Amino acid sequence: MKRFHIHVGVKDLNNSVQFYSTLFGQQPTKLKEDYAKWMLEDPKINFAISTRVSSEGVDHLGIQVEEGTELTEITERLKKADLGVYGEGETTCCYAESNKAWVKDPSGIAWEAYQTMADAQVFSEKPKANACCAPKIGTPKSSCC
Repeated sequence: MKRFHIHVGVKDLNNSVQFYSTLFGQQPTKLKEDYAKWMLEDPKINFAISTRVSSEGVDHLGIQVEEGTELTEITERLKKADLGVYGEGETTCCYAESNKAWVKDPSGIAWEAYQTMADAQVFSEKPKANACCAPKIGTPKSSCC
């Protein structure tokens, strides 16, 4: 199963959590002092917000998968699009341990394809991370945050 992912940068997490909880009709499934995530079933989406991005608004989009084969399939499709896939492999980001691949679409929007393996107690494995994981694409070994 695949789930669409949207990550939005917000200025005030508490007000945003209140707004999105009302919109979605449920509280976040994960809530930290700088991050919140809703795993919605209708529509099937992983919607996350954080104060760790450089600007407000949509930070990046993605497709979350359950199986490694699904991640391989999506990554191979991205490679065929010839947009420069930047594979991260395993990383800790957004309070999760994941396996990821990144690409920017022709408009410059960052997309990630990823499989989450476990929850993490830290936002990122990089202590001074600002952005939620969207790498500076253009360097082959970009890593989370």
